[in-house]
Amino acid sequence: MAEQDLLTVSVVTPDGSVYEKQTRLAVFKTTVGEIGILPNHIPLIASLEIDEVRVKVQETDDKFDEIAVSGGFVEFSGNVATVVANSAEKKEDIDTTRANKARERAEKRLEIAKQSNDVDTTKRAEISLRKAVNRINISGH
Repeated sequence: MAEQDLLTVSVVTPDGSVYEKQTRLAVFKTTVGEIGILPNHIPLIASLEIDEVRVKVQETDDKFDEIAVSGGFVEFSGNVATVVANSAEKKEDIDTTRANKARERAEKRLEIAKQSNDVDTTKRAEISLRKAVNRINISGH
């Protein structure tokens, strides 16, 4: 396979690099919809949802690496897609027990915030809940 037939996907957080691999296809959930990027795609920058980044594994036709991201953005140019997120975890690195505990904490905070009509705490709890549920869904448990 020629070098121009591949793109590099790199996922970074403030703690460092989480993922880097070459592929023929990467799929991102942006704030305006899902986008698939192939090699030689036009340059772009897009905000990401709290969701997963899927990177096609070259050895098979239907297998994808999955990375849970907590929002952020993707920048693509020169056949390099760089995802910058506050946090990100590869599917195999997700601690499901910890994610379930985070979900339970967020649900409790959300209920208390709603009862007291605390809009700011409600929004923060909703975001925490979305992050925990995203990690649980990606881990497959």
